[in-house]
Amino acid sequence: MIQRTFLSLMLLVALVPRATGQQPQQRPTTEPPKPATAQPQNPTEAESQDVVKITTNLVQVDAVVTKDSKQITDLKPEDFLLFEDGKPQTITNFSYISNVSTVPANVAATPPSKEKNAAPVVPPAVRPHDVRRTIAFVIDDLGMSVQSISIARDQARKFVREQLQPNDLVAIIHTSGDVGALQQFTTDKRMLFSAIDRLRWYPCSRAGVHVFAPLGSPTVPWELPCGSSQNIKGTLQALRFIVEGMKDLPGRKSLVLLSDQLPVETQEPGTVTLTPGDGDLADDRTSYLSQLKKVAELAIRASVVIYAVDTRGLAYTGITAADDFRGLSPTVTARDITNRVNSTLSARSMAMIAGREGSDLIAKQTGGFMIRNSNDFGLKKIAEDQNGYYLIGYRPTDETFNRKFHHLKVTVKGRGLTVRTREGFFGVGEESEKPVELTAGDQLKKALLSPFGANDITVRLTTMFTNFDNGSLLRSLLFIKAQDLVFVDEPDGGHKATFDLGIILFGENGRVADQQSRLITLRLHNDTYQSALRSGIVYSLDTPLKQAGAFQFRIALRDQGSSRIGSAGQFIQIPNVADGRLALSGLVVLKDIPDKPENANANQQAGQDAISSGPAVRQFRQSDKLIFAYSIYNAQPDAATHLPQLTAQTRIFRDGKPVFTGNPVAIEVVPQSDLKRVPSVGRLQLGTEFPPGEYVLQILVTDKLAKEKQQIASQWIDFEVVK
Repeated sequence: MIQRTFLSLMLLVALVPRATGQQPQQRPTTEPPKPATAQPQNPTEAESQDVVKITTNLVQVDAVVTKDSKQITDLKPEDFLLFEDGKPQTITNFSYISNVSTVPANVAATPPSKEKNAAPVVPPAVRPHDVRRTIAFVIDDLGMSVQSISIARDQARKFVREQLQPNDLVAIIHTSGDVGALQQFTTDKRMLFSAIDRLRWYPCSRAGVHVFAPLGSPTVPWELPCGSSQNIKGTLQALRFIVEGMKDLPGRKSLVLLSDQLPVETQEPGTVTLTPGDGDLADDRTSYLSQLKKVAELAIRASVVIYAVDTRGLAYTGITAADDFRGLSPTVTARDITNRVNSTLSARSMAMIAGREGSDLIAKQTGGFMIRNSNDFGLKKIAEDQNGYYLIGYRPTDETFNRKFHHLKVTVKGRGLTVRTREGFFGVGEESEKPVELTAGDQLKKALLSPFGANDITVRLTTMFTNFDNGSLLRSLLFIKAQDLVFVDEPDGGHKATFDLGIILFGENGRVADQQSRLITLRLHNDTYQSALRSGIVYSLDTPLKQAGAFQFRIALRDQGSSRIGSAGQFIQIPNVADGRLALSGLVVLKDIPDKPENANANQQAGQDAISSGPAVRQFRQSDKLIFAYSIYNAQPDAATHLPQLTAQTRIFRDGKPVFTGNPVAIEVVPQSDLKRVPSVGRLQLGTEFPPGEYVLQILVTDKLAKEKQQIASQWIDFEVVK
């Protein structure tokens, strides 16, 4: 249903019925926030071009040059020598691409707040040309121990908190279960932290509970029902899927593989049971060399550099308290025990080496490196290695395209310099790969999966959580710029536009939790049509929720009249209302318009501003009064009055820093039939202390009667102050 008036819009999106909880209006009296002094500059044209090219006119690869682990960035073409299959090549294309942000260090990244209830920093929509570094952290939980998973969580959190820059596009993906690769990439730290927090040890991991299985333990990894050979295939399949998905992302990308063990050959005894449909991932019972090389080949063509991390770190290979010698024969001698200890030490040392051979192989072949014997996983070193790279190209001969593998070698002049590049490529030109023409449905699906918003049609998504007696749902408002749609004149004088709408809800690891498609037809007449062209259109939709957790909600629409596409997405955390803890619904925020306009012109202006100053877009001016509404769930009642004792505090943030903090005020609650869902309304006066810019409004509700650790719940929503 399309909302045509401000009143009907409010009735539709209200998360509460008539609000009975009231908060006094607050007027901020803080100092104005200081705007950022610099903004990131767009990358140059060279930075947005393809990195790895294999065509009849040009073979181009990327290379990194370091000295004492520091990048060297000022070299010239004459400083390099390039060889194909040992034959020298004349360098015809050469450039250095810097991924270092142009934003000054003091504004490049907002420092993480130490406050538990701090409002999040809402990242702006990301565009392909804005991205500096694209990194996929692949957590191989199919091949990690309990201890390694725990350390990996800590190190990943540290990277996101300290190393992530505003223009970094990052994904956290684990190899067990279904893998959704492309939809996982984001610049939003909230999504990344949520993905990290969900990392758990996989019970069928080929690494088992311990880095090394203790002596005398009743089971070893290959005796588990799922089997370690099956898990290696799962890891390789996941890597191929992720690399192929990353091909659609622009520029040079990196994949950081964190694993305890990815061997070239399986080390356990027995045979591998082949299953139908395994293809080349099951063509060898013990060796995975060809499959690993296939992953490397796909990575080279997708401009992906693979870095590997041995998550066992500085593992102790000696005898520990967990090792049990009681199972030895009663007649065992001291020499037998010594031999058993020595053989165990040797076996564990060899297992350390063998377990990293596969990861090391794909890292070297794609121009990356492996981090070994490091308890901090070397993630900072990996990040710094992506600060820039050289593009080096040459004109190939006809013999290059013989469908065979060609080895590349790059050397650099200068003492103490080290150069890394890709090992080579298969002689198949990109021209031979015929582009696939996408259907209308494929175009919509691509827009839904891509981390980059399609902007041929201007859309804006606002999604809010709410809960009713029959369950929870997401209530969404989709703002559409009507001028971007093609309207067809109809015989009755009306105007018709038709568009396809795709809706998708992603859960853990990119799994699809819900998916819908709709065909929407708009028929507008006279003033309604003119108003839509001026102010836009708001389409509302509800999505039922089956479970709590962190989700990505995405929509894409395709105008049938022009084939133009627009898309938008939002990260949302769904509380578990059923557990009885204090929780808040989403916030509805809009301009507080007087009930009785002074004249017709004022009434007309209110109608024109209904969309921009309403809950779908939330653009306000410095003199506006804001009204916001929300519901409070699971408030504890007082034993005497049977009413809850609640307070609310209003805070406003800009760039992650508080610019206004109101005093906690009591929420007046009147007797009602459903005290598990207490509605509340608050008001806020904007003034000159809020210069134009993006802000976040946060509400902190305290339940004085709840348990100490369950007394506070918060909710937030972003808004913009315009001139």
